[in-house]
Parts: sequence; C-alpha cells; structure tokens
Amino acid sequence: MSTRPTTTVIDGIAHLVTNDPSLGPSDDGPPLGVIRDAAVVIEGDRVVWTGASRNAPAADDRVDARGGALLPGFVDSHTHLVFAGDRTEEFSARMSGRPYTAGGIRTTVAATRAATEADLEANLVRHLREALRQGTTTVETKSGYGLTVEDEARSLRVAARHTSEVTYLGAHVVAPEHAGDPAAYVDLVTGEMLDACAPHARWIDVFCERGAFDGDQARAVLTAGRDRGLIPRVHANQLGHGPGVRLAVELGAASADHCTHLTDADVDALASSAGRTVATLLPGAEFSTRAPWPDARRLLDAGVTVALSTDCNPGSSYTSSMGFCVALAVRDMGMTPDEAVWAATAGGAAALRRADVGRITPGARADLLLLDAPSHVHLAYRPGVPLVAGVWRGGVREV
Repeated sequence: MSTRPTTTVIDGIAHLVTNDPSLGPSDDGPPLGVIRDAAVVIEGDRVVWTGASRNAPAADDRVDARGGALLPGFVDSHTHLVFAGDRTEEFSARMSGRPYTAGGIRTTVAATRAATEADLEANLVRHLREALRQGTTTVETKSGYGLTVEDEARSLRVAARHTSEVTYLGAHVVAPEHAGDPAAYVDLVTGEMLDACAPHARWIDVFCERGAFDGDQARAVLTAGRDRGLIPRVHANQLGHGPGVRLAVELGAASADHCTHLTDADVDALASSAGRTVATLLPGAEFSTRAPWPDARRLLDAGVTVALSTDCNPGSSYTSSMGFCVALAVRDMGMTPDEAVWAATAGGAAALRRADVGRITPGARADLLLLDAPSHVHLAYRPGVPLVAGVWRGGVREV
C-alpha cells in the first residue's frame, strides 16, 4: 500500500521570488514573478502550489517564514571543487602586485595527483556543504586538476557521487609532462582520456585562452566530446580577447564562461544564440585577481541570457558564496538586484539546461532559500551578512 508524501506549507513569506513571468514583472529588471504575502506548498521533493498566504491549502506540516523572503535555491553552474592543496601564498603574492596567469593551475595539479581519492572526496563534500549553508542547492563541478587518464577519471567518479552536473575538463591546461608537445596532449584528451571520462560526465569544457588551448585545439576537444554525447561549455575570453565565445556559440555550447573581454562580434554572437549559449559571469575571479569586471550591462542590453556563478576554485576565486557574487554583480558589473538574483537562480539553470530548478512553480524541485530579510534585494544591500535562515533541497530542509 503506497503512502502519500508528507506536505509542508511555508507561509508568512513577505516576498516570494518564483521566476515565473506569468505572475508579473519584478520591480526592476527581469520578470521575477514576485508574490507578496505568499505561501508555498511542498509535497515530497516537488513544489505543488504557490500563491497568496490567505489561499494556501491545508498541509501536514507548517513552517512560518516570519516575514522573510523565499527564493529558488542558487544554481552554481561553474565550480572546480575536486582538488587538493592550498594556494594561499599565490593569492598573497598576487595581491602584492603579480598578475594571475593560467600557470598557477599546475600547483593544484601536483597536489591533486598526490591526494588519495578519499581525501579528494572529503574536500569536495566540505565545499558542497559550505555552499549549501549559503543557499546553493544545485552545483556543477569539473575535473581538470588531474590531467592524466587515471586522475581525471577518478576526479569525475568522485564528483558524480555528489552531483549530476559533472564536467570533463581534461583540457584545463596542458599537462606538465606534455609541455613540449601540446598536440600530443590534445590527442590524449580527445582519445584515451575521453574514453575513460565520458561515462562519468554530462559536459565537456575547455580553457580556450592564452597559456592554455587555442581555438583549433579547443574545437578539437569540444567536437570529440560532443561526438561522445557530452555537451560543450567553454572557458572563454577571461584573460583577453580570443575565439572562445564565438566558438561556444558556433558549437552550440550551453555556456561561455567568464566573458570578461568581449568584442561587439562576441556580444552579437551570444545575442544571436537566443539563450542557447548562456554568458556565465564569474565575479569572484575578478575580485580575487583584480582583473577588469565583465560588463554585464552590455550583455543584458543586447538581449544575452546571463548567469552568475562562483567559479569556486583554489587559485583564482576561492569563494562558494553565491550571495557574495550577487553583491559584486550589482556593485561592480552594472546589474540590478533583480537581474543578479535571476542570473544566480534561473540563469544558472539555463546554463545547465535545467527546467526543474531555479524557479518556484508547481512541478519544480523543492529547492528553496529562505532569507532573514524581507526582500531578495538584501543580498546586495547587506553584502557579507549571513542572511540565510533556511534551505530546502528536494523538499528536505537542510539548513
């Protein structure tokens, strides 16, 4: 005999962000579908009802939001969480005036190769829990710190035990032992390494950048992965102008990530993709490297779909706080608070081609973030303040 899942009503919500445009425009920016004095009903792992508190149906359990804001859980669509080691000294040196280059990745490669699988998994879990406490309920993460067949495959195995959004990034930088023969390393990434890694991943990525892989090499990597059923995404135009963004659009990549240095042609290409290729902006990297900020306003005004993500990694953006990235995007990248919150929720979902997260509507996963604040605007208005009062993932209260 089947048992009906328990239902829970969350009421007393001052400000419910649904990301459902049919519920009306937000105060400023994209249609957040805000409902005031609202309630949400969860059944099992799904949202089954949203609306005004006065109309909420009866439920088995009740949670009083006490006048807080309820948002979709953050969707962090770009992280590098399978790693070992520490790069504190590199960060300190960079803050003293030395610029960031892709070469720092090799420090983490050495530490990751030397770590046990248990150590890598423990570190991953620690960072996932840290992100969850700050409201992140969906996380993409990548390999890219192994750069051998065995080390890349085990990184992906570890990641796949904790998230379905796993990305093969063997083409992060050229492995040290192939420094004199990058072509041979590309052959490895598109051959034996891909064979070992594809069963554990959904996505394939490449760092298309000076000091990493040029346009031709990136194309070879992405097309090989696509032929094996992996969906492309691209580290593009972080350190300077280059072919990454236009290559991402050409190959139908789900996202072009960083997008710090863009030409008009790059912006036009992203706009012409009609949201198929999302521009994922990673303000934590600019904050941690003192690099120029991406111009989110330029992209949004052109009609580009924009996501925000942490880029959490040990070298250039060691933050797991999506709230912090929202505040940076508003303060330094020309986004309104509404645009930044949409980008950190629905935008991240678009970058992962997910329709079940990043929104609070009937049928969506019950991934919810409750703030101890009356509005989502407080994420930017009160930067650095611990505003998270509750987090549900798949209908289960985790925080």
